[in-house]
Amino acid sequence: MTNDVYDVLIIGGGPIGLACGLEAKKAKLSYVILEKGCLVNSLYHYPANMTFFSTSERLEIGNVPFVSNNAKPTRAEALEYYRRVTTSFELNIRLFEKVTGVERQNGWFAVTSIKEQYKARHIIIATGFFDIPYKLKVPGEELAKVTHYYQDPHFYAFQDVVVVGAQNSAVDAALETWRKGARVTMIIRQEEVGKRVKYWVRPDIINRIKEGSIKAYFSSSITAIREREVDIATPDGPITLPNDWIIAMTGYEPNLAFLESVGVELSLDESRRPILHGKTQESSVSGIYLAGVICGGMDTHSLFIENSRIHAKRIISDVKRRRNEVK
Repeated sequence: MTNDVYDVLIIGGGPIGLACGLEAKKAKLSYVILEKGCLVNSLYHYPANMTFFSTSERLEIGNVPFVSNNAKPTRAEALEYYRRVTTSFELNIRLFEKVTGVERQNGWFAVTSIKEQYKARHIIIATGFFDIPYKLKVPGEELAKVTHYYQDPHFYAFQDVVVVGAQNSAVDAALETWRKGARVTMIIRQEEVGKRVKYWVRPDIINRIKEGSIKAYFSSSITAIREREVDIATPDGPITLPNDWIIAMTGYEPNLAFLESVGVELSLDESRRPILHGKTQESSVSGIYLAGVICGGMDTHSLFIENSRIHAKRIISDVKRRRNEVK
């Protein structure tokens, strides 16, 4: 265990975790950021050619300008931006260091990672929601041909590809792999392509489906997966398709089990939102704060980088107030 007692320990090195680190540094608080993967790990796992819905200024943190070559920044530009912010401010971040436990001690918290144990007076949990995919829960889902993460379309050239879902990630995967020569079929539970699909992309996928370039089964679902085939339940009855790969863009959920393991209380309704006190972002556990999309619980589409950046300022302001009261 390190002997230092940090004022703030931040769990999660995504944009909001970095924003918390910037505010802590500005307030001259001692801090450390622990990230279980690479820097801005969730963004790294976005599709390689992804374009954000938001404009670059809405993705900025710490009042550092984000200059993009396009009206909508790309994944590559975002990775470069957050890396440069981290470097420029010399943020104290430890990568590939997953937190495995948090315990309250006498006046501080003991935080255990896979590499070290830390002491901290306050904890900020900014873990996002991109790590636990919703499973299909069908036979064969464990096969190597099934992925819940899509990155580059070239891999799927000239293959029979099934894309599950109808929101942004699924539509991007379907269009990009089709343009690289894949034979693409979309399996969509709803009756139409998702309403939240980027407005400049939605007409494209609708037209590709209408002309038959991309096959789509609406109000349908996968029932079984085999090495060379996939079974689908459709309104017209079951069908079997030849298949090489399945890209299951079924969405992701936050790690609420981790919140519960450290004592954070969740709402009893289906949203399972963490209970937060006022505008301080403090959870039901004194000294543990939440920042970013994790605050939305299962409602993962209510919070984004642009409307949760303010969490960093709220939290650090409250930490400073507490520190001054102790003095």
